[in-house]
Amino acid sequence: MRLINAARLTGVSILLLLQAMGVHAQKKKVSMRDSLDRKFDMSDYIIEANGFVPVPIIITEPALGGFGGGFAPVFLKKKPPYIDTVNGEVKITPVAPDITGGLALYTINNTWMTGLFRSGTLVKSRIKYRMAIAFANVNISYFRTLPNETEKEFEVNIKTLPVIGSAIKRLGVSHWYSGLQYLFMYSKLASGNDEALPDFVKEIEKKSTIGLLSGIVEYDNRDNIFSPDNGTRFHVDGGYANTILGSDYEFWKINYYTNMYRQFGKRLVAGLRIDGQQVFGNPPFYFLPYIDMRGIPAERYQGRADILSELEFRYDFDYRWSVVLFGGTGKAFDDWSDFGSTNWVTSGGAGFRYLLARKFKLRVGIDLAKGPDTWAYYLVFGSNWKK
Repeated sequence: MRLINAARLTGVSILLLLQAMGVHAQKKKVSMRDSLDRKFDMSDYIIEANGFVPVPIIITEPALGGFGGGFAPVFLKKKPPYIDTVNGEVKITPVAPDITGGLALYTINNTWMTGLFRSGTLVKSRIKYRMAIAFANVNISYFRTLPNETEKEFEVNIKTLPVIGSAIKRLGVSHWYSGLQYLFMYSKLASGNDEALPDFVKEIEKKSTIGLLSGIVEYDNRDNIFSPDNGTRFHVDGGYANTILGSDYEFWKINYYTNMYRQFGKRLVAGLRIDGQQVFGNPPFYFLPYIDMRGIPAERYQGRADILSELEFRYDFDYRWSVVLFGGTGKAFDDWSDFGSTNWVTSGGAGFRYLLARKFKLRVGIDLAKGPDTWAYYLVFGSNWKK
């Protein structure tokens, strides 16, 4: 199963984090104030502590019970920029920092997960890479429409071991990249209660593996990976799973998205997200596309295809504090012929941001969102649009 983006931090996490930062700063005699405005800032701490950030976690994902906790030690390492000569002129392109970390979490519906992850850049080779491994015990609900047109909730337990790795190479001196990604995932299913697994679960899905090899094309000229003000990230990957690749299933999957940012004046930043997926063949039900937006529980609205769009506006009241407004809509459907008859699902909300590390352009904050079924809150570490 895809790793659910469940590590949503709350204000409690920020308080615990700041306490940990303060203790370490006293021992290392590192200033916790920015040299420019003398406000609280973690930039020097991250640099002096070799990039180490101990992040307490509070889970707020509605699909996982709505509350839980954990811990994620994260290491950031600055990288030198790409330096190229174009028509006799030197061109300098910033490179995102390497990010290495671990994760352990538990929620009130007895979901738990442990994992390791890393993303980085081989500057000389112009290659960006990502890798992650995790083991998770996930209790999550799936919804199906019965013959009498009523909707029923089914609780499913999924024990899963996903391993994923990707590498994409920069094309010339452009902002374009291309490469490959491989996902291997072992999953074992059980009922989330004392009843048998629901009828829509096939026999093969009770214990199986996925092996999915994908080709990637990506364009990325954002001015920052954490909290962009300008730029665009465009991504398309298409993958194939079959027995040769270690899969019990045979199917194709297409994933595409774009995140665009534009600054207006000195205070307003607008963002647009367009995101879609589609599968062909016979993937397991828990691998089907679903609407992934703030305010909507993960896996709540599924289909063989989905498409969604979100708008987000950030207004900077001053150098440190900002307010955010966002809203979006999407649909999940089984065939494009059903697109017109499928209802749009909408959500929206508001939040705030604080510039926590100026030298990394890292903003954090809390969002409150309302979907068609529930309210939800999220602490955003950098941008909410992560994939």
